[in-house]
Amino acid sequence: MTDPVFDCAPYRARLLSLAAELPQIPRADLYAFLDRAGELSEHLPEQLSSVLDEFSATSGEHGYLVLSGLPLDEDRLPATPTSTPAPNDRQLLSMEAMLAVIGRRLGLHTGYAELRAGTIYHDVYPSPNPNYLSSETSETLLDFHTEMAYHLLQPDYVMLACSRADHERRAETLIGSVRKALPLLDANTRARLFDRGMPCSVDLAFRGGLRDPGAIARVKPLYGDESDPFLGYDRELLAPEAPRDKEAVRALGRALDAAAAGIGLTPGDVLILDNFRTAHARTPFSPRWDGKDRWLHRAYLRTDRYGQLSGTERAGDAVPFVPRR
Repeated sequence: MTDPVFDCAPYRARLLSLAAELPQIPRADLYAFLDRAGELSEHLPEQLSSVLDEFSATSGEHGYLVLSGLPLDEDRLPATPTSTPAPNDRQLLSMEAMLAVIGRRLGLHTGYAELRAGTIYHDVYPSPNPNYLSSETSETLLDFHTEMAYHLLQPDYVMLACSRADHERRAETLIGSVRKALPLLDANTRARLFDRGMPCSVDLAFRGGLRDPGAIARVKPLYGDESDPFLGYDRELLAPEAPRDKEAVRALGRALDAAAAGIGLTPGDVLILDNFRTAHARTPFSPRWDGKDRWLHRAYLRTDRYGQLSGTERAGDAVPFVPRR
């Protein structure tokens, strides 16, 4: 893909009509809701379908796709949440509808049993005094990470939909693509990183109630096809031990920084990340706690691209934690 941004504004009416055919209380029966979204995904506008299919086939050097100009809730958008999960009787929001129909074109929405009680839709909003690893941080940098790089069933795609931007529109999602970073690494560093499992800690939700169980997973920073590798990176959690490993991982981090693109999500945007080819971060912003702070919706998708599915799964399943070894 040459251009990672696609304007959906010309198709807004068609997308609104598809959203209207979805069950309007999605959490009442999430399986049925996502099944219906799968049916409707076959009726997306042809050009949008083509863009999604191309991204699925090869996410390109960027490793992400931004869909802009999607329909919004306008005056009926409720206040930014202050707790999670969302109430089961919450009415369908436009950006949730877009995550459903567009997401089903790409794969199966997946929950992670230990994370937010296995829910499929995650409200992402600022919270007072969050853990520094949490997506609920705001005034500190949320550093580069491949989502759940330590999980054997990590999502293929991460989708982030924006219902409300931060007040000053300072927050950016930073995206580091391995395809852009790799040319910045010398051959020796690439060889040191490739197919070498390194100790990695896990996020709070996956620690089994322990404060710090240590590095219970092993993550390969580069793996797969040596000429076009997958990426497994987490600046906070990856914990190489050998001096040469530490230096190689630092070099990879510098390359991702140098190659990073910054995306300022605005209402009506959906960002889709190829989670096997990128790491992402978020820059700081200042919440006002006025009910109109930044509000994103997050969903995880798995596909059969890399053996993530056995063929019996459904959109809406929640999978248990299995650490990479």
